[in-house]
Amino acid sequence: MKEAMDNSLPLQLSHVRKSLSIINRTYTLIHSTSLMALLYYRVSFLFQNPETRSQTPTFPWLLVFSGELILSFIWLLEQAYRWRYVTRTLFPERLPDDKHLPAIDVFICTADPKREPTFGVMNTVISAMALDYPPEKLHVYVSDDGGSSATLYGMKEAWAFARLWLPFCCTHGIKTRCPDVYFSGAEDDEDGELRGNEFLEERQKIRIEFELFRERVMRANENCGAWGDSINGGHAPIIEVIGEEEAEMPILVYVSREKRPSHPHHFKAGALNVLLRVSSMISNSPYILVLDCDMYCNDPSSARQAMCCHLDPKLSLSLAFVQFPQKFHNISSNDIYDSLIRSAFTTVWEGMDGLDGPVLSGTGFYMKRVALYGTSIQDDTNITELRQSFGYSDEFIKSLSQKYKPNISNGRDSLAAILREAQLLASCQFENQTKWGEEVGFLCHSVCEDVLTGYNLHCKGWTSVLCLPSKPQFLGSSITNLNDLLVQSTRWASGLVDIGISKFCPFLYGPLKASFLQNICYAELSFYPFYFLPVWCFATIPQLCLFNGIPLYPEVSSSFFVVFAFIFLSALSKHLWEVMSTGGSIRTWSNEQRIWMIKSVTSYLYGSLDAIMKRFGMRNASFSPTNKVSDSDRVKLYQMGKFDFRISKAVLTSMVTLVVLNMAAFIAGVARVIVFGNWEKLLMQVLLSLYILIMGSPVLEGMIVRKDRGRIPYSITLFSVVLAMVILTLGSVVLLY
Repeated sequence: MKEAMDNSLPLQLSHVRKSLSIINRTYTLIHSTSLMALLYYRVSFLFQNPETRSQTPTFPWLLVFSGELILSFIWLLEQAYRWRYVTRTLFPERLPDDKHLPAIDVFICTADPKREPTFGVMNTVISAMALDYPPEKLHVYVSDDGGSSATLYGMKEAWAFARLWLPFCCTHGIKTRCPDVYFSGAEDDEDGELRGNEFLEERQKIRIEFELFRERVMRANENCGAWGDSINGGHAPIIEVIGEEEAEMPILVYVSREKRPSHPHHFKAGALNVLLRVSSMISNSPYILVLDCDMYCNDPSSARQAMCCHLDPKLSLSLAFVQFPQKFHNISSNDIYDSLIRSAFTTVWEGMDGLDGPVLSGTGFYMKRVALYGTSIQDDTNITELRQSFGYSDEFIKSLSQKYKPNISNGRDSLAAILREAQLLASCQFENQTKWGEEVGFLCHSVCEDVLTGYNLHCKGWTSVLCLPSKPQFLGSSITNLNDLLVQSTRWASGLVDIGISKFCPFLYGPLKASFLQNICYAELSFYPFYFLPVWCFATIPQLCLFNGIPLYPEVSSSFFVVFAFIFLSALSKHLWEVMSTGGSIRTWSNEQRIWMIKSVTSYLYGSLDAIMKRFGMRNASFSPTNKVSDSDRVKLYQMGKFDFRISKAVLTSMVTLVVLNMAAFIAGVARVIVFGNWEKLLMQVLLSLYILIMGSPVLEGMIVRKDRGRIPYSITLFSVVLAMVILTLGSVVLLY
């Protein structure tokens, strides 16, 4: 069946969702027309009679107008996602025979066994080894940036257990191949009782071995700090191949790159680049699957589905990667933190799939190796030029040729020579004066190395594909507490703004390299954190004016009141429609609105400032892996739908102060309407404050009602009240007089 790739039958088909595209384009036209009317209203104010204009201070008017312009501009960029939606149908049954399938290297990165427990990482490793793919064509690499002996020990134990687990899964057609999930009962037992006593006895034996495996690995994890680990210190490169003599099993490779405190390591991008080089010496597979350490393979068929795209004749030549959406197994029914990240994996990723393809999202993607090398490698390419790009390892340069096939089974001497070369490739100094991280491999200019690398690939003419099977192919642990959510969001915001203010700024770097709409999508991503500017503006300036009885919006009797009301309700209604059409609810909509506002006034602000400070050399880049350890108390609050306000005092103070400010403005505004009767002029500002208070209801509950450990401390509430009063006083002086 080798000729299957040349067969006229396609391996995948895409279908344009025309009705959805028409709806989105019509909405964009109507909403844009309304924004033009708003723009006319604001600009015409500047040309009014000075006596009429003197009733409203110019400064707050201009601030609100600036916020409206920024909000409208980012909204306009967002419409590129909605321009052309597609769906895809895959035909894995048309793939060639197993012997003709290309090999795959799996990259899994971990950095700290305390924040990313070794047992969870090993379940991800085992699930990757158990993919429905020829085992001799799978090679699993684990990058351990913590240099932890517990991780190496865990990998040896994982490989030993996999020798029992993989045959059991293949023999009995087990679909849930993450052993912890299978034995926990989180999934059904796949008709275990109908398979007979022989199956049940074998499963019980495997369960016993799994419990012993769990006990040994968790004990090692607890003791890892006493084993001479160097999580924060320096160490030489450590590389070990496990299981190279077993032809019927995927090999495991442990890689801990050299780390020195004085040398920049470029975080995850640096770790992936080391794996890219080391794997070229050991397996050099043409395709690479990258997984987060907690993102286990929930369905074994992902490799074959990805190959339907990579081997499809119409896509293959230009296709760089196939991206699967991130899905999570620990989402509550009332997802108060929007941990599902619904909008990213429906609106953004699906929308870009109809253009040149989705963003690279850090995990769950199958990448073509040659796409990461930055240039086409020809046999007659000058060796000096290759060394300038890829480094001074001639063995690695040989691996750039598609004809290069490493063989680690030629005896111990051969393996030892390969590992010596691999250690050189994992050293700190190897990337010096090369193009690694600049033009080759995963780019290192941002902590959002995935977005930047994907953007660079699209600018070079590569495309990508989003694969959306009915069953999630990968499942991970999402964030279930507010502190980790804001820390992660701040890091992402900083990384995105890094791109926007660097040489890769989509407005400067991409117009002549990427397609217009694709480039607009990346521009929106890069400047998305700048939402903090209009949100902070709308949460303070109208309220200060309302407190002092000064209108900033048209009267109810004015035709422009309808324009402002329509824009506000139109945006909310469109978001609600998108949520409902993707399986969400009104509660999902309100949670997304609330978290967007919270992130805007906290994470997006601090992340943007962090990126700007890094740009001007005022601070160094930093990275802390997301905590994968569950706190039962925090998880309980999340499952109950209650916010856990045990977060940074500075962040919490900003949230509480804004809620108090809006409460004071709302009360003052309602009082003015009752006493003076000028409700026509102030209605919109009163409603804006009311909307913010409704969205901020968890903060009010945490301040006034709750008594549990996740409440807002009284000291923060008192300080925020004082700060809000100071802002109201100073604001009245500075903005209004």
